This record gives sequence, C-alpha cells and structure tokens, in this order.
Amino acid sequence: MDKMVTTENWLARLKDNGYRVTAPRQVVVETIASSQYILSPLGVHELARQQYPSLGLVTVYRTMEKLEELGCLQRVHLPTSCQGFIAAVTGHQHLLICENCGLVTYFAGDSEKMDALIDDVADRSGFIIRDHWLQLFGLCENCRHINKKS
Repeated sequence: MDKMVTTENWLARLKDNGYRVTAPRQVVVETIASSQYILSPLGVHELARQQYPSLGLVTVYRTMEKLEELGCLQRVHLPTSCQGFIAAVTGHQHLLICENCGLVTYFAGDSEKMDALIDDVADRSGFIIRDHWLQLFGLCENCRHINKKS
C-alpha cells in the first residue's frame, strides 16, 4: 500500500464528508496509513505522539471511528484481545496475522478449494453463507527466527 496515496485519499475522504483536516488528525491518518501492523487506538496514540506530542487520545478515537465509518479502516479480531484496526483493502482478502508482533499480510486462497469448503460448511450447518472473513494466526518469519534464537 502506498502510504502517500493512502494518506491523501483518506484525508480527502474526511474533508469530502465534512470533517476538518487538522494537524492532529493528519498525524493519526499518516500513522495508520504507514503501518503494516494491527493497531489499537492506544497504539496509534503512542506512535503518533512521536510526531505530535500534544495529540489527545480522544482525537485518535474520533479519527479512527470516522475512518472506519468511511470504509478506510477495518476491524480485526484477535485471539489475545478484543480487536485492532488495519487499513481496509478493496476486494476480498484473507489475512495472515502474526500473534507476536501483529504484522498483517494478505493472501488469496485457492478459490475452488475455498468454495468447496464453504459449500461443505453450508451443507453441514444449514446456513446460507453470503460472505466470509478468514484470519489465520501464527508467527511471521521474523518472529519465528527470533523465537529460535531464544
């Protein structure tokens, strides 16, 4: 994801929807847009304060809420905590999430195998499945190497 394009796009979407683009809000947007990791509002606050020390936590929460409403962010549910946020992507994506560092990587599944799995689940459960969201958790390559050294 191109940080500059994403940042400009998100700021334009905020402005087009009647939100002021303030310096604190811009720093929040830049922080999130440049991350490949799952971020909580507290994490965004901590990172963004490195660039804008007087940034308030309420500004972070409100900006993230507005970005989610506008489809710029999506929630990611984690096994170790409630949720985090990542930049939303267009199209259907599946996620690989590092349980250690929070790195997010997208992958495309084999659509034939995925369709067969979904059909099997639908048949067994009696559900009509309209959509799915797949998140796989494990350790990224970097964290695996770090754990081997320990």
